[in-house]
Amino acid sequence: MRVTHVITRLIVGGAQENTVSTVLGLREKPGVTVDLISGPTHGPEGSLAKALALDPALLSIVPELVRPVHPLQDWLAWRHLTRRFQQTSPDIVHTHSGKAGIIGRLAARSAGVPLILHAIHGPSFGKFQSARANFVFRNAEKYAARATDHFTVVADAMRDQYLAAGIGRPDQYTKIFSGFPLEPYLAAVNDPALRARYGLQPGDFVVGKIARLFELKGHDDLFAAAPDLVRRCPRIKFLLVGDGPWRERFATMARAAGLAKHFVFTGLVPPAEVPSLVGIMDALVHLSLREGLPRALPQALAAARPVVAYDCDGAREVCLDGRTGFLLPPGDLAGLTDRLCRLAGDSVLRAQLGAAGQAYVRENFAVEKMVADTHALYLRLAAERGLRV
Repeated sequence: MRVTHVITRLIVGGAQENTVSTVLGLREKPGVTVDLISGPTHGPEGSLAKALALDPALLSIVPELVRPVHPLQDWLAWRHLTRRFQQTSPDIVHTHSGKAGIIGRLAARSAGVPLILHAIHGPSFGKFQSARANFVFRNAEKYAARATDHFTVVADAMRDQYLAAGIGRPDQYTKIFSGFPLEPYLAAVNDPALRARYGLQPGDFVVGKIARLFELKGHDDLFAAAPDLVRRCPRIKFLLVGDGPWRERFATMARAAGLAKHFVFTGLVPPAEVPSLVGIMDALVHLSLREGLPRALPQALAAARPVVAYDCDGAREVCLDGRTGFLLPPGDLAGLTDRLCRLAGDSVLRAQLGAAGQAYVRENFAVEKMVADTHALYLRLAAERGLRV
């Protein structure tokens, strides 16, 4: 079985980590030959390309596959991918992200690839963008769906949104949770030395947030709630893990509010270092307004840290309200303040929620389960199509 994955870029992010882990896992399956095609990756978000460097045959870069809409580059990328698929004859093409998802599927269909899948890690349309953008992306997804045999989704919420938009049929969707290596998170500890490195004191209540410093990730709401949180919980500190084009904007906001000492910016952190940072958190918030199922939530729970999240997309499928954390309506700053202050003052509650979350993640989010479920899906779909793989 020859499988080719296609993604727009390999920045440090959930969809990209999912894709890289899947490719590396499938490489170990007997009878599977797998590779990954990506567009160029650059900018403050970092790159995951190094994770594939041990095997040069695993990763190919298509310079024309760029994230912004660019008619000439998009056509050149389609032509490049079509020729590539014609030459390599993959049995399966599995695409990821918006641009690569559309161009990759259309190229695979033009090249006669027998089985074409698309992974939905997050929505391409929704309330987070303008009506015009939604019209364009929704119709582009509908068009690309004609060249799609099956969809994988990281959350039921993604399936429901796409079906509601008239994209695909229910039997074309399979949910596969976005797994990750659990062991580093299960072993995470509250390391006093690491806390001290970031200026965090033993008595501080550390609220972590793991996300790109960019729009729609919910940092603005955290900054809006911060003055009241600091007033009610003076020892609260906010550990912002990640980087992005809005870093200076957020640093300026912290200074302007007189709260600079309460916000700690780690900058870009390699994925291997994230578990240690989760270990020095007391709770994690995720306030994004656009996600599939944010990996930061199961990662925090794997370390037995409770979570507070907005009820956006797939968050409710891991942030189980009152069981593994607290789920809030988007924009509920009063609720956010109340839940974090409640957690700050109740270590027993934090432990109870964290333990329940850790058990849930152990059962559902192991990277080995994600790879095994993906491989089993390939075999089932191939058998249904009568493919000899």
